[in-house]
Amino acid sequence: MRAFVLALCLLGAIPVSALAQMVRIGLSAPLTGPDSAFGQGLRLGAEQAVADLNRSGGRRFALVVADDGGDPRQAAAVAARFAGDEIGLVVGPFESAAVAKAAPVYERAGTVLVAPGVTYGPLTGRGLWNLFRLGSSDPQQGRAGADYLARAFAGRPIAILNDRTTFGRGLADAVASRLHDLGQHEAAFEGVERGTRDFGPLMRRLAAAKVAAVYYGGQATDAAALVKAMRDSRFTATFVASDGILGSAFAASGAAGEGTVMTLPPDVPRLADLRIGKAIARTPEADSVAGSAYAAVQALAQALDRGQAVGPKGKVDGRKVAEAMRAGPVKTILGTLAFDGRGDQTSAPVALKVWHRTPDGRLDYAGQEPPT
Repeated sequence: MRAFVLALCLLGAIPVSALAQMVRIGLSAPLTGPDSAFGQGLRLGAEQAVADLNRSGGRRFALVVADDGGDPRQAAAVAARFAGDEIGLVVGPFESAAVAKAAPVYERAGTVLVAPGVTYGPLTGRGLWNLFRLGSSDPQQGRAGADYLARAFAGRPIAILNDRTTFGRGLADAVASRLHDLGQHEAAFEGVERGTRDFGPLMRRLAAAKVAAVYYGGQATDAAALVKAMRDSRFTATFVASDGILGSAFAASGAAGEGTVMTLPPDVPRLADLRIGKAIARTPEADSVAGSAYAAVQALAQALDRGQAVGPKGKVDGRKVAEAMRAGPVKTILGTLAFDGRGDQTSAPVALKVWHRTPDGRLDYAGQEPPT
């Protein structure tokens, strides 16, 4: 079992007797492993939110931080430990697979879980009363991509490709379904095995269909290979994808990636530097998720008070918290958020960005929107 850390996030010393009256919020995050930069950002945001709540003079909170390493089994072990410690409110985990493994453990314990950043659509379709998602899901990004395609390429052939994974196929299906609702049908719908590098036959089929835009459900490395093959074969169709292509491999695609349109959640506010506790490195990855963790703590705290869901010794009634989360909007650093019966945001915004080369030769999407 990895270490658990009690991060009090309070102003000044707190008497031991007061700790029993606090409401504890758990944070399950990848503080080690390949996603550790994101995990440190989640910790940064959650710690600052708890500190700010405690400064407000109302109910007192304590943050209990656990490293799940981004591993589903470890996330489930963290969930069991939190359940045993009767922690009724949790932020995290970060990865969809970790949430899928841990959420049923939390449900059995009566714990409410707010997951910032997980995008896998079916997570909130499993009938769990205790799971809430911050941000847009893969299907929501797929629908936003389809809306762009229908608007920008009305009446022109569109191809929908995917990497045959659950993630990629789910995106492709969402795009196709939305296009059909809008009265437009794809000229091609194909799966392309991950690791494929011989795209010659596919390029010839798409060129013969006079495809004007290609939507790709998949991730960065394969997306980069596909768009390079398109440009090498002088196939000029616009390339469209989700934020699954975010990564160094696609950023290194250079001229081939020029003009790629990408859907992704809107930029979150950058938090001011945390002035208490251990300093946490401020990386782009950390900054990209810290605001979401801050908002998750805000949402839980508001639902706790609205549902009158805490007993005299800090015992949380998770059912009441979940009912309050669904009953009405909460105000957060990300704006006013509302949740449906599944635990998804009722109107999760999705942004559109275009990858362009900068004067120093890099490929970047920051500040670049497609023409309306």
